[in-house]
Amino acid sequence: MVIIGAGECGGRAALTLRDLGYEGPVTLVGDEPHLPYERPPLSKEAMTSEAPLIKAIASDELLAERSIRHIHSVRAVAIDRDAHVVRLSDGSSLPYDKLLLATGSVPRKLPMPGLGGRCVYLRTFNDALAIRAHLKPENRVAIIGGGFIGLELAASARKLGATVTVIEAQPRILMRGVPAEIAEIIHRAHEAEGVKVLTGQGISAIADNGAEVRITLADGQEVAADLAVIGIGAVPVTVLAAEAGMAIDNGIAVDGTLRTEDPDIFAAGDCCSFPLAVYGGRRVRLEAWRNAQEQGALAARNMLGANEAHAAVPWFWSDQYGLTLQIAGLSDEGRATVRRDLDDGAFILFHLAEDGRLVAASGIGPGNAVARDIRLAEMLIAKRATPAPEALGSQAVKLKSLLAA
Repeated sequence: MVIIGAGECGGRAALTLRDLGYEGPVTLVGDEPHLPYERPPLSKEAMTSEAPLIKAIASDELLAERSIRHIHSVRAVAIDRDAHVVRLSDGSSLPYDKLLLATGSVPRKLPMPGLGGRCVYLRTFNDALAIRAHLKPENRVAIIGGGFIGLELAASARKLGATVTVIEAQPRILMRGVPAEIAEIIHRAHEAEGVKVLTGQGISAIADNGAEVRITLADGQEVAADLAVIGIGAVPVTVLAAEAGMAIDNGIAVDGTLRTEDPDIFAAGDCCSFPLAVYGGRRVRLEAWRNAQEQGALAARNMLGANEAHAAVPWFWSDQYGLTLQIAGLSDEGRATVRRDLDDGAFILFHLAEDGRLVAASGIGPGNAVARDIRLAEMLIAKRATPAPEALGSQAVKLKSLLAA
């Protein structure tokens, strides 16, 4: 078993193969020098903790104990499907019986001239360390992109005292997958903490002279910064699969079992698009920590012949300034919305399809205020439940009772 990509997804797949009793060789190949690690902390704890550490999925000792070979600092450069061989950047080759592509995604590049060394992206632990060095009270940080990564980074930068400006070309922050009502709360939280949030602002020019970055906006405003972090989305890493002749459709195209058109090659995590059963087979690509975990484990089971279809409901979360946002399902599937108010100002928006089926739930509140109800909503979504809107909206009606019904 060969796994290309030593991140969350690939690491979980390797460990699951051993959990399931597979005794043959397992090789994990990654292009970073580190152990497999979790990426969500990169925009949070890695920025703000006194001594930033990688949150590793497994230690060297555990990998050795489980007989998992970890080849680091090396890229896979070609797949010979006929010979069942993967060629690596150091000139070596790996034979495989089953191959898992867990290559993840990379930051979408800003296609503009004028970007220099003070215009950076966040993907790796080393990227996080480089950005962290600039997060000081005397420094100005511009964040281009008002998505999850950019906003979490903005919160971390403010915690460390840096002056922060967020620039978002769309009419509001968190345009993709987050209801406007919740996005507005997060927007206000950032402004209350001193972040300047500029929405509906395209960029007409960037000039990085090595000492500072000057960003000219479409309306003529100019933002000066000591560092510009670009967070405008992610692109799946598909070159290896494409060059091997596999289908690409917003990621490496796989079926419900995460198998590509090649019966011996699977793909999982950020790099693949797959049919989501709970939404009638709608093909999606998910960039989420839990999806990487779940698909890594599912791919391992199917590499061993389980032939199990992906059935999980998408789930996302973000922590900013003591607020936790959680979303179960895909809110854009909804045609009507019902609000349930909880304690301490927390609330959940339930999104219903035209037939009354619950298809998503979006919640926000302090700490874990929405966690339990979002989990119950996730279970209702999985069951394709059609709860009465008035029951969803009433705090007096326990969601657990709707699940039992």
